[in-house]
Amino acid sequence: MFNRVFLIVLDSFGIGSFTDEDKGANTALHVIDNNPDISFNGFKQLGLNNLLGKSTDKTIGYYTIGSFISSGKDSLTGHYELMGIETKTPYNTFYGGFPADLITRIETELNRKVIGNKVADGIAIIKELGEQQQATGSLIIYTSADSVLQVAAHTKTIPLEELYTICKRIKEITDENDAWKVGRVVARPFIGDKGLYQRTTDRKDFVSKLPYKSVLNILKDNSYQTIGIGKIGDIFGMSGITKSYKTANNIDGLNKITEMMAVDFSGLCFTNLNDLDSSYGHRRNVYGYAKCLKEIDTYLPLIINNSRPTDLIIITGDHGNDPTYEGTDHTKENVPIFLYSKRFVDPKQLENLKTISDIGATIAEIFDVNPGEIGESFLNKLS
Repeated sequence: MFNRVFLIVLDSFGIGSFTDEDKGANTALHVIDNNPDISFNGFKQLGLNNLLGKSTDKTIGYYTIGSFISSGKDSLTGHYELMGIETKTPYNTFYGGFPADLITRIETELNRKVIGNKVADGIAIIKELGEQQQATGSLIIYTSADSVLQVAAHTKTIPLEELYTICKRIKEITDENDAWKVGRVVARPFIGDKGLYQRTTDRKDFVSKLPYKSVLNILKDNSYQTIGIGKIGDIFGMSGITKSYKTANNIDGLNKITEMMAVDFSGLCFTNLNDLDSSYGHRRNVYGYAKCLKEIDTYLPLIINNSRPTDLIIITGDHGNDPTYEGTDHTKENVPIFLYSKRFVDPKQLENLKTISDIGATIAEIFDVNPGEIGESFLNKLS
């Protein structure tokens, strides 16, 4: 039926809270309602307005809403569940900075002082502490609303490969103690002179070993291509990934998707579009979120038109990040799911999914391989 699947994750694009946590959050609804002058015709055709109760129009694809059984509401947890891995214990977040005993351990073992150790914007903290980092060789360590420990250093002070080695070791250290466990340790190299510092594109994420095989691993083991675009390779620590392409922003990611559509391969092309989350959701910029979503919306016709009859396009989210909600953290939400193929004859709304791991199970059935540990395929409902 299909020989290529294009799975596109709109990072943080939720569609309503499903627990008492973050009650009332609804990223999609609040972004649209707060920006009535911006139209989203591509998403409307795929069924977004129908899911929001704003329309009953005929759509060009199947559509539904997916929920989560995992604990937590971060990108790792969402992507892992998509690929058949349940996260039973949520990753720690460190709004007050990292524990003193962890910082002491890092300083002692790596023989470098730590500066920063707070929640901070990555560009702002480099501006604040970059000169000190260069002068002392210290590690700028900071975090965010996510379960992440970020390490920034000037490439002239700490060369890139050394920074990677440092981050790898820090991830191993954080994994030793449940109180220190963090989802990702991220290398954040920067260049330039005082007042002109800028981050490079050599970011690298270090994650823990997967608890068991994901659908990506299973596909790769069966000689299918598993292509990661954006931060997919970093999220999975390259486990189960045959090729990885980093991106500068969403537009770069969307262009890479269309370029990959011209390539002959059999398997999964898995993309994360991160700007919605990192640039607008956390910063509670509802207008910026809408403009960013509109950029994606304008690409949808190109992606759809460039697809082949044997392609399946799946668009979904990994969690919510309602830019109208209090605080700066992710919001625990269901996510919309849109499915398109030129083969579809009578697409319609599907029953809601109890877990988005059903997407991974469906992909596994498409390629006739064993599914992940969780999830049930709904391939037989697509015609």
